[in-house]
Amino acid sequence: MYIRAVNSILRTIFMKKQIKYILPALAILAIATWSFSWLDANQKKEAVVMQLVYDALSSVHFQPRAFDDSLSVEVYDAFIESLDSEKRFLHRGDLEALSQHRLLLDDQIKAGSTDFFDEAMAILANRIETARGQYAALLNEVVDVTSPGELQGDASKRNYFADDNAMTHYWASYIQFRVVSRLHDRKQHADSAKVLGFDPQHADFKELEVKAREKEMEIHDSWFKNMDEMERTDWFGLYMNAFAGAFDPHSSYFPPRQQESFEIEMTGQLEGIGASLIQDGDHVRVAAIVTGSACWKQGELAKDDLLIAVAQGDKEPVDVVGMTTAKVVQLVRGKKGTEVRLTVLKVDGSEMVIAIVRDVVEIEATFAKSARLGDDGTTGYIRLPKFYVNFYQNRNRDCAEDIRIEIDKLKAAGMERLIFDLRGNGGGSLPAAIDVAGLFIDQGPVVQVKTSGQRIKTYKDDDAGTSWDGPLLILVDENTASASEIVAAALQDHGRALIVGSPQTFGKGTVQTIIDMDRAAGPFYRKHGPLGAFKLTIQKYYRITGGTTQLQGVKSDIVLPHPYQYISLGERDMENPLAVDNIETLQYPQWESSMTAAIAPANKRIANSASFERIATYATWLSDRDQDSHIPLAWDDYLQSEADYQAEKQRFKNVLKSSDSIRVQGFDVEKVLEIDQDLNGDRDLAAEDEMKEEKKRRWHKMLSRDLYITEAMRILQDMGRS
Repeated sequence: MYIRAVNSILRTIFMKKQIKYILPALAILAIATWSFSWLDANQKKEAVVMQLVYDALSSVHFQPRAFDDSLSVEVYDAFIESLDSEKRFLHRGDLEALSQHRLLLDDQIKAGSTDFFDEAMAILANRIETARGQYAALLNEVVDVTSPGELQGDASKRNYFADDNAMTHYWASYIQFRVVSRLHDRKQHADSAKVLGFDPQHADFKELEVKAREKEMEIHDSWFKNMDEMERTDWFGLYMNAFAGAFDPHSSYFPPRQQESFEIEMTGQLEGIGASLIQDGDHVRVAAIVTGSACWKQGELAKDDLLIAVAQGDKEPVDVVGMTTAKVVQLVRGKKGTEVRLTVLKVDGSEMVIAIVRDVVEIEATFAKSARLGDDGTTGYIRLPKFYVNFYQNRNRDCAEDIRIEIDKLKAAGMERLIFDLRGNGGGSLPAAIDVAGLFIDQGPVVQVKTSGQRIKTYKDDDAGTSWDGPLLILVDENTASASEIVAAALQDHGRALIVGSPQTFGKGTVQTIIDMDRAAGPFYRKHGPLGAFKLTIQKYYRITGGTTQLQGVKSDIVLPHPYQYISLGERDMENPLAVDNIETLQYPQWESSMTAAIAPANKRIANSASFERIATYATWLSDRDQDSHIPLAWDDYLQSEADYQAEKQRFKNVLKSSDSIRVQGFDVEKVLEIDQDLNGDRDLAAEDEMKEEKKRRWHKMLSRDLYITEAMRILQDMGRS
């Protein structure tokens, strides 16, 4: 009764657009609904979290859905998958036992009941103990690495175990794969040192096999110990995220411990590699690369890479599969100047060892920067890694102002055309995006934003004039997202720029807010804290045409072949993304330009390009490898498979580098200082030290061989001046 009454109050508040009352309203709800005197401390805490998650999703989410049997089935399936994503523990009989809850989870969250969660955790704990005995027994015996067979490496293509025999068979195959793989890695190192003996018939092989098993025993003991150390709140977080994930892929609950570790920044005041890491099943995944950090400069670590092992310099790698994010972070962190070697699983299924020298992030590397391209330097280039505002409060610095400064520098140096590079830019500040778009249009609408239950709001550029009105090309890729998509879409819709790159951008057209669960619960339940945080989707972006970037992204006017074009990436490949819909088109001025004349010759040139044909072939190869997930287990078969892979991979070495080197120019220091003092007197570029100059030289070298920038310059040459 209380729940329904307070929910009614909440919905009325939201209908009246009083978003500022969300947290107090949630607090009222938490206080008004329950008396938990009969529950223990954990149950009370979980009951509060369940009620807050239920209320946020049912009343505040942009697109709330009914908590019914259909939702319950989705939550059940998602939670089971998150418990055993690699299908190494649970049996079909376990799922049959748990299926009695399959249609009840919607009722249980409303009632604050953890019956299903408790039963699932008890079953999982029992199966983990069984698996512990399986691997220990297998690794205490000689592994016959010549035994034929194969392992299905893609868990989505495997079934849960039918019985104990099926579980034993899987673990035997898995342990053989681990031992064969470890022996292969050691063979690669030994071959480079001209050391022989990696043949099952060789006298030394027995000792090598023993060492491989000993190392695997150490790794598996550590892995299972880490699972033992996972707290109940961590597992409970997976359960709450099964509910959140049924609404959209960006809403998520962060338990107290993971609130800190899920998105750990190993930079800033810390010395490390400069990556944000999150838990992803048994793996720790790279969530983001901090621009300007050690791994960003090294260039090989990428978003969505899965960490397999971590080594300190040339020491033995530590297997991190199954470790928590916090444990992995401890291994990755270290003093500036020391080396860490990460073994990662790339999106294409390949493994790579990446050596990174730890450093301290320089925040300045996040800022916009520019260069002059071509022999005459008349093609300007601006790279924006992210949308930022007020990095330094005393300077009130933001990306729109920085871009304006770079444009003025380029114009003073004779720029006739401009490449604006938004590749890999995952977004940031909405006001910054609007200001950036305003640099290239003379007033007008930029984006429409819809909040559930409210009127659609239009955000406009109200400043008269432009900073650059000449030919403009925007480079994008599949990781161009959110605020970057707003800018690209607005300039495309205004007819102001050609969009060039991947077939479409990421496709994230939603906005999230963070709810502090302790504040939401209020003082009455503060004693049950900390409760964690909840990230909730509350708004949706729309283009000024009335369309949306959600799922669709921004489609390129000129498509350039891309290595991952056949691999599932982007919002459209996530679970439960918000749907595509349309609203009314706005009235806005259309830019008069002849730039579309460049499309036909560019498409013809790309179709006949040997370089882009090679990239297309590479993309097909990556896609084919992604589909073939069988791993041979016999020693000779495994070696042949790895040799074939390395030979194929070698075919595509430097596939993204242009055969033509572009001349990249900076600015005369004195001229830059003169311009900069006029624009922003407190910036002293003349004071850059030699280290920064060396970084700039390396950046220029990278630009000079970028195949996509080379083609962008050709397209701009065809555009003519607007």
